[in-house]
Amino acid sequence: MKDAIYNNFKVHEVIGRYLTNDSISGFITSLDKRFAISVIGKSVENKPIKCITFGEGPIRILMWSQMHGNESTTTKAAMDFLNFFSLPSEESGRCFQNCTIKIIPILNPDGAAAYTRVNANEIDLNRDAQDQTQPESVALKTCFDAFKPHYCYNLHDQRTIYNVGKTNKPATVSFLAPAFDEERSMSASRNASMQLIAGMNETLQQTIPGQVGRYDDSFNPNCVGDSFQMTNTPTILFEAGHFSKDYAREKTRKFIFIALKTSIDIIISNKILDYSVQDYNDIPENGKQFYDVIIKNAGIIDKSLSIEDSIGILFREILHENEIYFEPEIVNKSLEAFDFFGHKVVDCKKKKDVEWLTNNGITNLLR
Repeated sequence: MKDAIYNNFKVHEVIGRYLTNDSISGFITSLDKRFAISVIGKSVENKPIKCITFGEGPIRILMWSQMHGNESTTTKAAMDFLNFFSLPSEESGRCFQNCTIKIIPILNPDGAAAYTRVNANEIDLNRDAQDQTQPESVALKTCFDAFKPHYCYNLHDQRTIYNVGKTNKPATVSFLAPAFDEERSMSASRNASMQLIAGMNETLQQTIPGQVGRYDDSFNPNCVGDSFQMTNTPTILFEAGHFSKDYAREKTRKFIFIALKTSIDIIISNKILDYSVQDYNDIPENGKQFYDVIIKNAGIIDKSLSIEDSIGILFREILHENEIYFEPEIVNKSLEAFDFFGHKVVDCKKKKDVEWLTNNGITNLLR
């Protein structure tokens, strides 16, 4: 999909990494009456957990985003998805006729406001599926039980550390068909999850070849995706990752949007059987070989190191005055550089690279 086409329905007022209920309120309230906005619960701090429902078809699809409050890319993509289907077209008409879709854009509004993974009680909602100790967990499960979806989409962000397989390609989008038991057995619902992922991957390969990964499928019944898969409901984990020079994840939101739209087309057209479990297994599993910055020959500046030593730096995301800043942090001073990749690689032998380190506040970390 060309950017010029995508820009026609990208929700331009919903941008950046810091998204709260207020960030999306203007857009969702502007949707026409075919999109019903409801409040399915309240957070620990009494913020509303909103849900948008549209369509009148028999196929029921439930999506939720920002279960982790600091994972907002999929929320942006969900807004673009809503906007696309709000516009008159043959595709949107087919969706309304065949599907009923519920989207919970921000399940964890307290965590979103604080820009934290956890909720206000410092609980990871994606480890609360069984105990249901938090009001946000109860809201999602109550919605699930009442709606009885045929498909569930669990929408997340992942860190910049992930690469695809053993390649130097970032895992810009990753998927998982969650397991439903320790043995990671197969079932009709898990098969369907895998086949739908394979279909989305086929489309994404045309846009970001080699940049789609498969997430680890270790079983944890306390994770919501695994829990819902245990009910024989096909459930898919979406992970929005890094694209080159896109720390705001404005590019990645497009690829998540493409995946969402593709999945609806596959479901409506009954094309899931066009894809196989093997197609899913052929997607390389994610590695963890990326640093945000690799500094080569770091000993030229950091006298505690040998001249040719390399350093690995990761950025910490810091909320300040409603903006997200990326603060460099040294996490590896004995890096075997050939075993890792950098989203940016600098060499202390090069004057322009040392200037870049200085301008980005990294040089001071090395002295």
